[in-house]
Amino acid sequence: MNTAVTRGAALLGLLALWAATAQVNAHLGVMNPVLLPTPAEVFAVAVETARDGQLHRHVLTSLGRVAQGFGLAALAALGLGLLVGMCAPLRLMIEPVMEFVRPIPPLAFLPMFLVWFGLDEASKVAFIGYTTFFPMFVAMTASVLRVDVMLLRAAASLGASRADLIRRVVLPASLPGVIVALRLGVGLALFVIVGAEFMGADAGLGHLIMEGRTFFNPAQIVMGALLLGLLGSLINALLLAAERRMLRWQAAA
Repeated sequence: MNTAVTRGAALLGLLALWAATAQVNAHLGVMNPVLLPTPAEVFAVAVETARDGQLHRHVLTSLGRVAQGFGLAALAALGLGLLVGMCAPLRLMIEPVMEFVRPIPPLAFLPMFLVWFGLDEASKVAFIGYTTFFPMFVAMTASVLRVDVMLLRAAASLGASRADLIRRVVLPASLPGVIVALRLGVGLALFVIVGAEFMGADAGLGHLIMEGRTFFNPAQIVMGALLLGLLGSLINALLLAAERRMLRWQAAA
């Protein structure tokens, strides 16, 4: 309860600081007040956009793209992470390739995604998947490699097959690291969805932000950014709740 109150107070304090800064700026004229909208102005734009039915369309469109790109990348990262973590020869083959490709900024490949997949949904989903795959793969592989070898040997000595080792030992033991990797991937997906929706999109929060820039509506830009932050916080909270639920056995031990 105290933690929730503290967090709520911190958010309210930030809101109050923002409102005070906007009011002081409007009074002193440090910059054009239009460039620094107040919380009330942003809220009014949000209400107006919600009333005409556009807000939920943009939010659902972005969430759909994030879910597809992030989901595909998470499955690929988990599958390949398990293989690489449990097979040393494969790890020796995959590691140099990953270390070569991983540092390349995703934005450098964005034009190629548009060339390969066009301006439709596929290019945006592929871009999100590409961006989120490498961090999740590295984190998940590291989690698998940290599994206690004694646990594996003990399970093998009791007759566990390779599938049993993965299902009953490796996955439960590496689950905390896997969930951390998923939280990292979701944050990155929301980070890059804006860039993906800047080009060739007719809906989504990135498109909403770009529309605000085109029609010079700073309040709409801020609203889109805040919605991304809100969505990220909600998804992170859901993952944390899932982590606590799935790791109750660990806390009890």
